[in-house]
Amino acid sequence: MRFSSDEGEQRYDAVVGVASRTVVGLDFDGTLAPIVEDPAKAHIHPAAGEALVELAAEVAAIAVITGRPARQALDLGGLEEVGDALQAAGKELFVFGQYGNERWSSGRRRILGARPPRGLATFERDLPRTLRLAGASEAFVEDKGLAVAVHTRRLPDSEEAFERLLPPMRELARAHGLVLEPGRSVIEVRSAGSHKGMVVNRLAAVLDAEGFVFAGDDLGDVEAFEAVDELGRQGLATLRVCSASDEQSALVEMSDVVVRGPDGVLEFLRGLAADARARR
Repeated sequence: MRFSSDEGEQRYDAVVGVASRTVVGLDFDGTLAPIVEDPAKAHIHPAAGEALVELAAEVAAIAVITGRPARQALDLGGLEEVGDALQAAGKELFVFGQYGNERWSSGRRRILGARPPRGLATFERDLPRTLRLAGASEAFVEDKGLAVAVHTRRLPDSEEAFERLLPPMRELARAHGLVLEPGRSVIEVRSAGSHKGMVVNRLAAVLDAEGFVFAGDDLGDVEAFEAVDELGRQGLATLRVCSASDEQSALVEMSDVVVRGPDGVLEFLRGLAADARARR
């Protein structure tokens, strides 16, 4: 774990001091699960479940906030079993899928979701032509139900293909009233008006949090980092944790703590649990 500054270390100490009233938010891909070529095989780190259960004993709640459909995150992460363990300990696990458009909790055990956004069906109809004209017909297209993700990781030159696809896909998304979210070798198109920052604010308010920690790795986590920063200005103890990689560094400068990938995230979570337990 590396603190970005002396202020980062002070923020960590403040979070430890109010750990029992702190919410911990976590991205899924690149944070709890290693990035892989096939998104359907992005299973959670094998030690994550144990680390989450250990942490839950010291904090108010844990929330997985992801761009994936909630059902995918639950299945790939074994999160229903983690939720069972938390529920037995009197704590709750939340899963917010598709940037907050889908919600699940270990208390309710049911996924609540929105309808597909207007324009998505026609976007999908026009997408093959856009990919063909950009020379990326072999890109993997993932239909998320409420969003569409185009993955370039499997293409011969994934970075070059990614940059080539961004302008025409952004134009196509705009033409259908949708927004584009670039990530690590993936371009996602979804409805406007919903992002991870909104989930952070909602959780902080509903749970009457005194502290908030969020860990993420990619551009889709920027709004969550910004929301956590604003909560800090409102007087909460806050901490922004970057799961750093060689592919993406956008969050490093926004972070209070920088760790190396899912291994580093789990080490951080275990350390936070241990420090909070010692402070009790």
